[in-house]
Amino acid sequence: MIDVLLGLQWGDEGKGKIVDYLAKEYDIIARFQGGPNAGHTLYVNGEKVVLHTIPSGVFQSNCLNLIGNGVVIDPVTLQNEIRKIQPLCPDLMARLYVSSRAHLILPTHRALDAASEAAKGADKIGSTLKGIGPAYMDKTGRNGLRVGDIISKNFEEKYNKLVNKHKELLRQYEHAVEWEQWEQPFFEAVEFMKSFQIINAEYWLDNHLKAGKKVLAEGAQGSMLDIDFGTYPFVTSSNTIAAGVCNGLGVAPGRIGEVYGITKAYCTRVGGGPFPTELTDETGEALRKAGSEFGATTGRPRRCGWIDLVALRYAVMLSGVTKLIITKTDVLDSFSPLKVATGYIIDGAATKEFPFDVCGLEIEPVYETFAGWSKPISTCKDASDLPKEFTEYCAFVENYLETKIAYVSNGTGRDQLLVFS
Repeated sequence: MIDVLLGLQWGDEGKGKIVDYLAKEYDIIARFQGGPNAGHTLYVNGEKVVLHTIPSGVFQSNCLNLIGNGVVIDPVTLQNEIRKIQPLCPDLMARLYVSSRAHLILPTHRALDAASEAAKGADKIGSTLKGIGPAYMDKTGRNGLRVGDIISKNFEEKYNKLVNKHKELLRQYEHAVEWEQWEQPFFEAVEFMKSFQIINAEYWLDNHLKAGKKVLAEGAQGSMLDIDFGTYPFVTSSNTIAAGVCNGLGVAPGRIGEVYGITKAYCTRVGGGPFPTELTDETGEALRKAGSEFGATTGRPRRCGWIDLVALRYAVMLSGVTKLIITKTDVLDSFSPLKVATGYIIDGAATKEFPFDVCGLEIEPVYETFAGWSKPISTCKDASDLPKEFTEYCAFVENYLETKIAYVSNGTGRDQLLVFS
């Protein structure tokens, strides 16, 4: 069976740490979607490490790591990432596999991303400008280049054909991007990628599953950024929910086992787009400072707000989450009272359903209020040490979501993860 781990909010839920923790129980960790806009933060021997493309099981010596076909890969970013973490993981290349069907991000994809975002003016969606959206557009438009193409004889011909198409598109924009400077590093990184273990990953996974190996599929971004079910158009370009595992790795739905859903004890969002429980006051700023809420990939300050159980129940439903994990609970140690959104009022009507289109709506959250904890969660070594106020808070969340909490993260350390139930 393939278990799944994904974020239930707008990303940045702490997936990297949780995969790193769970990886010791698995033989294979597989990324199934997204691109280098992911920023999975781990702390290895006290050193902060941010992974953008490489699966987060790479620091567990027992794990093989697969970059699946649903991922879009920037060869330069991947090369830089490998060089950075190899001193911490000397056997990295022996345990890293890449699907031949994964698509490549070209320099001109990055140029198109920047030009398109600039043309939107005040209507920017908050793109990370890494070429991910244009790469997925070429994938669905049947124009893309794949990892398997780099070892074919006509790779350069295919590359030039696609670049010429991009040049025509770029002429439509007033915003000029000097993308040519990115070409040489791109081709150098492509040469580097030829030394990778490039495989037909769907067969590789099938063989391992038949041999009884345990696989954990690792998602990027968050459920509320799903291209179909997120806060469209302020979303990413791939399916971030559990259904994306089947397309992103080439596995059948019947092989999906446990679905771990990760949520922060509050909410954050990077970039533009609707955010019903956002706090733009001093409480929101205090949350940002207490949680060090700045993007791992972009460095942008994250918008902060109270936990939104309406959006969270929607995400749990979409992916069939079987086990909840709550992260950054220690950030709320100094906050009292705490608020939890349990409904919305839209145009005077109350609802507990997440709307089809939240852009431009005036949404008034309906809050339940809870007392803060009587002692810091960050000091707890076991679930039995957790303060009563926190366990009551968790019981309310479990009841609302109809899903049990499996783990609680109470700090950045690899050992700061408590088995809750």
